[in-house]
Amino acid sequence: QVQLVESGGGLVQAGGSLRLSCAASDRTFSLYAMGWFRQTPGKEREFVAAINWSGTATFYTDSVKGRFTISRDNAQNTVYLQMNSLKPEETAVYYCAASDSINIMRRAIINSWGQGTQVTVSS
Repeated sequence: QVQLVESGGGLVQAGGSLRLSCAASDRTFSLYAMGWFRQTPGKEREFVAAINWSGTATFYTDSVKGRFTISRDNAQNTVYLQMNSLKPEETAVYYCAASDSINIMRRAIINSWGQGTQVTVSS
């Protein structure tokens, strides 16, 4: 399984921006659809965004459309999540994930998870 390591989390004020990165351990990265989930204590892990293996298709949960952008660089084995206009309720641990396709990922069928990065949005 590909190993994933997230970075870029932190503390930001409401309305601010953060860019998360997820680096994969090897070039099998380019075979996977990649995505981001988030989780707050006591709640299930929630799908946020996904991108297909080539970067030509993306999918977002409704609440982040127009504010978040997922992208990938297969040469760098990295996927990104640009988050703009952040809201306090989006405070969570954000997890990077690899799956066989976007549709499979949306059903939370995941090949590999990262360890998570904390995003805190202050009001």
